[in-house]
Amino acid sequence: MVDNNKASTLDARIAQLAEKYRPLAAEILAEVIRIPADYVDRSVEEGGDPTCGESNHEGPRFEYLRKKIIEIGAVRRPEDACFDAFGNVVWHVEDESDGIPRSEKKVIYMDGHGDTVRPLRSQWHARMNGSLDPFDGLVDASKLDPKALASSLGYLPPQNEWNHLLFGRGSADQLGGVVAEVVATKILLELAPEGALRGAIVRAYATAAEEDNDGGGPLYVVDKVLRGAPAEMVPDVVILTEGTGDANKGALGIYRGQRGRMQIEVTVAGRSCHGSMPWEGLNPLEFGGAIVSEASRRYNAREGFLDHAFLGHGTRTASWATLDSPSDCAVPDKFVFRFDRRLTVGETPEQAVKDVEALDGVRVAREAGLKVDVSVPRYNNLTWRKYRPDNPQIYMGWLTPEEHPAIQTAVDAYHRVITPHIPVREEKGGMLRKEPRVDRWIFSTDGVGFPVLVEDKTIKTEGKQWVTSGPVKHPAMFGIGPGIEQNTHKIGECSDLRELQFAIAFLARFPSLYAQK
Repeated sequence: MVDNNKASTLDARIAQLAEKYRPLAAEILAEVIRIPADYVDRSVEEGGDPTCGESNHEGPRFEYLRKKIIEIGAVRRPEDACFDAFGNVVWHVEDESDGIPRSEKKVIYMDGHGDTVRPLRSQWHARMNGSLDPFDGLVDASKLDPKALASSLGYLPPQNEWNHLLFGRGSADQLGGVVAEVVATKILLELAPEGALRGAIVRAYATAAEEDNDGGGPLYVVDKVLRGAPAEMVPDVVILTEGTGDANKGALGIYRGQRGRMQIEVTVAGRSCHGSMPWEGLNPLEFGGAIVSEASRRYNAREGFLDHAFLGHGTRTASWATLDSPSDCAVPDKFVFRFDRRLTVGETPEQAVKDVEALDGVRVAREAGLKVDVSVPRYNNLTWRKYRPDNPQIYMGWLTPEEHPAIQTAVDAYHRVITPHIPVREEKGGMLRKEPRVDRWIFSTDGVGFPVLVEDKTIKTEGKQWVTSGPVKHPAMFGIGPGIEQNTHKIGECSDLRELQFAIAFLARFPSLYAQK
């Protein structure tokens, strides 16, 4: 049971330290955003990397993060922060003197990805009139055009509050969440004598390659760490620190689910010939284009797609393509394209592939003599630590019931360390709300890496209150993190440091609160 007097004191102490360490959090966030600038303009021979900071190129950022975690006291010992074989940054904290056996403690995972999408630096400079840089953030406030910025982003606070904004690629997606984990674990250790870690083990992650391979880091953890592991390693709850702000509903929601995602690859192989005599060839671009067009029409008519009242309907969109052709005046030889398929409750990867196989355009192409292959690609790119994932690009959705103790504790934690510090005012757009908002993500997160098949008995989940979502089970999961979903991947991406402060407070309050309920 929670001692309310002690709890209220701890609430106040955590909120105080989250505010005190906000400048530290801002400093770390600015630096992890900036680091790629030291590498992107240098040749590989000179130690540079034109894709530094992106998926599988997180090395310099992660080296800095581990060093900073140790330096600021976010772990007790340097060896408590390390890299796993996949390339994730992993650190853990607990109160070793709380008198509770490790096997009986609640295990809380904090998870956030440390890679970003392409920075598009030249576009930032051009569209923002040289005022913003994806690495250096705001470089010339006098050149910042409010209209240009507002047209690019889903939400901005009133202009007189822009001093709270930190700009740069990854600020909203999702380096802010990773930094929140770092500072929260520092506070947890600092307040351990006051009960902040009592009964809890916190394992925090900054994962690699999420943008390219959603959930790849957790997939590694599930497969290589959790199978056969003792209870003190297996999570009771996973907190995903991906941004949970919405441009219309408000910042810092508590998100308890998301649709699944998969890639479906279609290869159309034809017969190349000179463009002046197309009757000599079989054009895979034209036949493949008909498949894409038909798939779009069927999706727009919602043929073969299910809906879910909470998570939304399944979607399918053409997302990537490549063409093999000897020249621009020839019938191509091969056309390869992919569909990004979001899977809602009741939809399966197997049926999603069959739906593409069943398109009339596929049948027509085959009847004309072209070879059409429909498959699920595998992710084989090496991580920055040279680990080859080799996983099918299927990422299962998940849903934690609102009545689960993890969600109820999350609402309680919000009320304790966030609600009292939000001013009374008209709440609109992406502003912070006094009352917690329980909702769901539109896009994907690392959460897709944690589900395992219901019949999988290799992970010891007894007493962990894992959740069943259709054919899979997973630890109770929810998300809370700084950043507005509609601002991610955008030119001018930014995050509000007030959200960062409150996310830190929440992450520092949840573990002992959950452990003691």
